[in-house]
Amino acid sequence: MSQGDERGYGSEPGGRTEDAYSTLGGTRQTRTRLPGGDEGDGYGRRPARNSRSLIMVVGVVVLLVAAIAFANRGGGDASGGGTAEKKPDAVGAGPTAATGTKPVQGADGTIASGFAHDEQGAQSAAANYAVALGSAEMFDKVQRDNILQVTHVPAVVSSLQADMAKAYSPGFLANVGLDEDGGTPTGLTFVSRTVPVGTKVTAQSENAATVEVWCTGLVGMAGEGSTKPVTATWFTITENLKWVGNDWKIESSAQAEGPTPVSGDNRASTADDIAGAVEGYGGFTYAR
Repeated sequence: MSQGDERGYGSEPGGRTEDAYSTLGGTRQTRTRLPGGDEGDGYGRRPARNSRSLIMVVGVVVLLVAAIAFANRGGGDASGGGTAEKKPDAVGAGPTAATGTKPVQGADGTIASGFAHDEQGAQSAAANYAVALGSAEMFDKVQRDNILQVTHVPAVVSSLQADMAKAYSPGFLANVGLDEDGGTPTGLTFVSRTVPVGTKVTAQSENAATVEVWCTGLVGMAGEGSTKPVTATWFTITENLKWVGNDWKIESSAQAEGPTPVSGDNRASTADDIAGAVEGYGGFTYAR
């Protein structure tokens, strides 16, 4: 999902120019000063200053720091190493057709695992990992460390966890309305949910694959008195996967804005309705 031009891990929400910190969902410069003053988040990002930008940055940081770590380590090449040319034949009868084959054999906690060692399995893994990395659980250190361990190749987990700990600084958490431990204020519901719309393999070899996942996301704080209402974002995540330990794992990734559709005429629901929906409707295990 990142809409528009693809960028590597390391774009900062602030302006339209290319820089080292791209964001999900168009996190850009802001206008209304939010709680937390001008304290940064440890990566040069200043507090968001309009509700839309701040809300979007919540979903952004998930893959942001991962990209920084991997882009710096690998020279910023979002395509990753070891991938071959894109296969000429797409999986299934068409771009949106399901294969009819069960690709997921199990789960590691709440994250699907045991994906098939083929193009179909790579797409399924990429979609499910995008959901996990864009979840509200990423704002809790213990849960975040586990998610990173489950979704990434072992060689990059430790450094990635350390980078993420710096990004989710007390100042950054305060700016998105959470306490220093990632807790949500009483009476409010923190929302960060990613929903894959489709996947596409752009390159693949026997043990490596590059998969693009087009997503929409919900990010913000629901509840009476919230100054950061839940909004929808659109972005595309490019995941470079590697076959490790009999499963697909993320080696590096990048994100770009869009494609973003025109907003519909639906009337916005109340904060209580949004909070109830998020708490009452569960997610899915995604399969190609």
